[in-house]
Order: sequence, then C-alpha cells, then structure tokens
Amino acid sequence: MLVIDKSGMAWFTVNMRRGFAWLVFAAMTCWGIMAMVFSNLPAGLRFAAAAAFAIAALGSVSLPREGRKKAACFVPVFVLALTWWLALRPSNERDWRPDVAKLPFAEINGSSVTIRNIRDCDYRSEDDYTVRHYDRSFDLGSLRSMDLFLVDWGLPNIAHTMLSFGFGGDKYICLSIETRRKKGEQYSSARGFFRQYELTYVVADERDVVRLRANYRKGEDVYLYRLKAPPELIRKVFLDYLYSVNRLRERPEWYNALTANCTIDIWKHIAPYYPRAKFDWRILASGHVDEMAYDLGVVDQTLPFLELRRHSRVNDRSKTAGRDRKFSEIIRHGLPGFE
Repeated sequence: MLVIDKSGMAWFTVNMRRGFAWLVFAAMTCWGIMAMVFSNLPAGLRFAAAAAFAIAALGSVSLPREGRKKAACFVPVFVLALTWWLALRPSNERDWRPDVAKLPFAEINGSSVTIRNIRDCDYRSEDDYTVRHYDRSFDLGSLRSMDLFLVDWGLPNIAHTMLSFGFGGDKYICLSIETRRKKGEQYSSARGFFRQYELTYVVADERDVVRLRANYRKGEDVYLYRLKAPPELIRKVFLDYLYSVNRLRERPEWYNALTANCTIDIWKHIAPYYPRAKFDWRILASGHVDEMAYDLGVVDQTLPFLELRRHSRVNDRSKTAGRDRKFSEIIRHGLPGFE
C-alpha cells in the first residue's frame, strides 16, 4: 500500500499549482503574441508589438519575486493587450472582393419572404467570374426540404458545410457561412482566430456556391445529403438564418475559426428547435458532420455510412449540369434519400 505523508502531499500540491500557473502563463503569452502577429497593424509594427509584449511578459515573471507578485506584474500587460484586441470593431465598409461586396437581406411578410441580392456568379475559373445577383420571393408554406452540403478540402477533420432549402421543383436557396474578405486578401486558418475577417452569410443559387467548389476548386469533393426533418422545423431554421442575414447587414460581426464558423453557426441555428442536436465533438471536427448526421438518423439509413458517402458525391453531376436551369434537380437525381 502506497503511503504519502503530509509533507509529500503538500510538495505535490504546490508543484501542481505552479505547473498549472506556468501553463496558463504560456497560453496567455502565446495568445498575445499571435493576436499581434496576425493583426491588421503594418507588418513592421506587428512584429515590434509582438516582441514588446513577449519581452514585457517574460520580464514580469523573470525577476526574483514571490508568485503572486509575478502575476500582479503580468496581468496588467495581458489586460492591455486584451483590451486592444477587444476594441477591434468589425465593419461593413471595406474594399471587398466583388463576390462578397453586396450583402443579401430578406423582407419577411407573414408567410411570404423576398430575398434580395441572391448571388449567382458565372464562373470561368475559381478567380475569373462575373458577379450576378437576383431577387426572389418564396412562400414559406411550400418549404419542404433541408439539405446538407459537405465540402471536403482534403484535410483529415475539417470541411466546409452549407445548408440548402428547397421550395419544390428546382427552387432551392443555399446559405454558406463564410469569411468576408477584402480585395487581394487570402484566407488563413490562423488569422481566422484573431478578428481578421468579418462574418458573412452568402445567400446563393446552387449553381454558384456548389459549382464553384465542385467544378473549379482543385481537390474539393462535394457531398450532398437530404436531412430528415418536419416542415415546421425546416421553416424555423430557415427563418433563423434570415434573421442572422439581416442582422449582419445592420451590425457586422467577426468570423472566428472556433466559435463563429460555417459548422458551429449551423448548429446554433438548428439546436434551439431540435432537442436531439446536442453538442458533439464532430461539430468542431467538421469533416465528420455527415457521419454525425448518420448516427443521429437524420440522413438516409439504407446504406452503410461509407457507402452512403461514396454515393453522395456530386462533383461529376455538377460538371455535367453546368449552368443548366435544372442544376439542382440534376445533382440530386437518384441520390440516396432523395425522392
């Protein structure tokens, strides 16, 4: 039987506390440095500010003093950096890329919804396109389906997800939650954590957002699944999306790669109306969202999951359909779970 005396226990407790304190210090210091490196400050100033923060942080804990005094010196340094970061404000007034320059919005009148600025870009390549928009009215009473698009980028656990809402026939509206980037700006996963991109809801024709990914972006596989849900739930989720679309037009928000992204926000729209939508690790590891939906029983169950996924890939169908007006019907025809 192992016996630990009181002095040994005290030593263990003290060192555990010290270890935890140093871990917290390291995490806070790394965050502060990265927040400055991945900021919108001029390049030279970014690295100077990051170096100054690192020196101040290390200096506050390196001088010989008692632990609480070290913390008392470091905390103001961190609070100053955090205050600056929290003071960064999102904006709708920037020099935007043409495909995200015009924001959509919805006019809701009873059971009728008119969506303005639905995007329908005509692509010749990923970066060569003509931006088009149109307005369209929808009857909420005819809203019958909600479909999940999962876009596999080739990363093991990360994918892009989109929801598309069907109003009968070939009348679909797809909503893609993305970063709103400025002209010449490239997406960086690291910058996505540090208030560098505004959040946007792209409300689009499927010939736009699906064809872009299936036809023109190299290495992206697009999978399509019909979600099993009653019409009332689908209407609630759709309207919840539109409320966010309108809110972002009036009050911009930051995109965050962890807390405000394509998959987390889908879950936020569904969870209030679907009791089974408990938080699942696969919401963060978005490359497994379709597997999560399969386990919940909300996608087709007639095939084993891996076989369902194989049959649900629509890249070839999308390339065949091109800009056909029946694009949405063509990519769905014969897929598992679709009538």
